[in-house]
Amino acid sequence: MHALDTEKLPRHLAIIMDGNGRWAQERMLKRIIGHQKGVETVRVIVEECSKLGIRYLTLFAFSAENWLRPKTEVKALMALLKKYIKAEVARMTANNIRFNVIGNRDELPPDVNDAVQEAIDRTERNTGMVLTLALSYGARQEIIRAAARLAADISAGTVNPGAVDERSFSSYLFTATIPDPDFLIRTSGEMRISNFLLWQLAYTELYFSNVNWPEFSRIELHKALRDYQSRERRFGRTSAQLQNRS
Repeated sequence: MHALDTEKLPRHLAIIMDGNGRWAQERMLKRIIGHQKGVETVRVIVEECSKLGIRYLTLFAFSAENWLRPKTEVKALMALLKKYIKAEVARMTANNIRFNVIGNRDELPPDVNDAVQEAIDRTERNTGMVLTLALSYGARQEIIRAAARLAADISAGTVNPGAVDERSFSSYLFTATIPDPDFLIRTSGEMRISNFLLWQLAYTELYFSNVNWPEFSRIELHKALRDYQSRERRFGRTSAQLQNRS
């Protein structure tokens, strides 16, 4: 098994952390136990990505559709989220990690929103990896929100509709300050995007792991990254064109 090439790591890695509930059910445990175990995996993967030098890490933590889950589970998830954020601020600061959130924060409970804002404020001067949690996030909702904001600016006369392009539209998205993902990992064997970063994933390399998130280890992360490094990213060009450019 060859080592990772640290010069060919994705600049931006996104992960759909799936399989917490499935992991728990397979062990006849409550679903919340799976989510608690999943938080432990988050700590491991965040730390490893930071050590490897990955510049941006975005984790799909709670979707807009997750609000449809049983109220008891949602309440437990929000409590777990708040506990994780408050507990990790010191660790993020020690590792020079800047904390960021995308999604509709207005839908989060006030105490969770307060914890989020505190973590953002306390890590805003950190210059290492940017850790982004997608909370109450849905990509279709994000695109509709961006289109509405753009339409309002056009109506107000501050934007020329003829000048709108992909770059200017992207500036209206939650992810305006971070680059599009180079690599997306989804765990638990599911092979779909689930309304995550639909605009931003246009040229992202996709990787689907059969491992449930609570068991997604450093070894599994490295396995995925080696797969990424074996790929040729052409962005619509031919292999010959890429070789001539190098």
